[in-house]
Amino acid sequence: MSKTVKIVIWLVVIVIVIAIGASLSKKGSNPDTGTGPIKIGFIGPLTGDTAGIGENVRAAVEVARDEINAAGGVNKRQVEVIFEDGQCDPKAAANAGNKLVSVDKVVAIIGGLCSSETLAVAPIAEQAKVPLISDASTNPKITDAGDYIFRFVPSDLFQGKFDAEYIMNTMKKSKVGILYCLSDWCTGIKDVFKQNFASSGTVVDEEGYQQDARDLRSQITKIKAAKPDVIYFLGYSEASIVGLKQLQELGVKTPIFGGDAWDDVKIAEGAGKAANGAMFSVTASSKYPQSFIDAMTVKKADKELNNYSGRGYDILKVLADIIGRVGVDSTKIKDELYKVKDYQGIGDTYTLDAKGDLATANYSVKKFQDSKIVLVQ
Repeated sequence: MSKTVKIVIWLVVIVIVIAIGASLSKKGSNPDTGTGPIKIGFIGPLTGDTAGIGENVRAAVEVARDEINAAGGVNKRQVEVIFEDGQCDPKAAANAGNKLVSVDKVVAIIGGLCSSETLAVAPIAEQAKVPLISDASTNPKITDAGDYIFRFVPSDLFQGKFDAEYIMNTMKKSKVGILYCLSDWCTGIKDVFKQNFASSGTVVDEEGYQQDARDLRSQITKIKAAKPDVIYFLGYSEASIVGLKQLQELGVKTPIFGGDAWDDVKIAEGAGKAANGAMFSVTASSKYPQSFIDAMTVKKADKELNNYSGRGYDILKVLADIIGRVGVDSTKIKDELYKVKDYQGIGDTYTLDAKGDLATANYSVKKFQDSKIVLVQ
């Protein structure tokens, strides 16, 4: 074979490779065959501290899936949701994300729930050009995580500000002690809270603890000694149950205010009377329709309905609507997500901004009372 012929062959090979790459780039990394079920991934904590919330959101997504499929599916194709356990852990979530995009070839992912999950999966989804839509992750860093990253829950830039203003203006407190877990969610909202509280109040002490800690007495003792007039307690289920009990055990009478991870009946029941009166903020949501409550009752998930359940349901309904209009091309799905405006779901009304975040946010305040969660305002 002559040198000239070899050069021509190599040039042809290079052109073919470039053409294939361009084709995949246009279609997204996970081209769908157009037959069989439409695969959508889900990443959330199905075991561990926040499994109660994760399993409830899973049930809500299943309800949405069942409704979509019962109505004929999307473009005459059934919707299949592949559920993966993110464990509220970056490594587990990343493994789940890699599986969903590389093995299962999903066209979109609902999740993560914990901010640490979403931040870990975001670069994987971004590189694969697969839309990732969270129903619960609020860390401000997610705003700049990529063009394919969205969320149907407000950033902590909203909630940290709301919490600071509520404590200062409604509770009339000016000296706060902060007890927070060392996770992406806790540290993110804590930092935003401090920035806003500094305008009229003082942080007299702040103590961090590992997310899996089950003894917070040392941190509580230090905060108690600083004599705050309110304690801002940020944590997930198990550590919050332990912490609330140990606050009572150590004789702390100071009012307690927490974040939206406390919207979990597991904490109310687990902490019992030790949690009585402790308040927390949560994104204001619509009253769930009875049809949704009935469907969740069938799945034995109505008892633990939380703020995120409806958001997970809404995400799948939005995805089904978009795919019904533009197909399964992940780039087209991404483009349509940026156009979501005034979408009335069962969990909220959604308008996404240029960063894929909710443009506005409203909050409610709830409290624990006799092993239940009740609305304050």
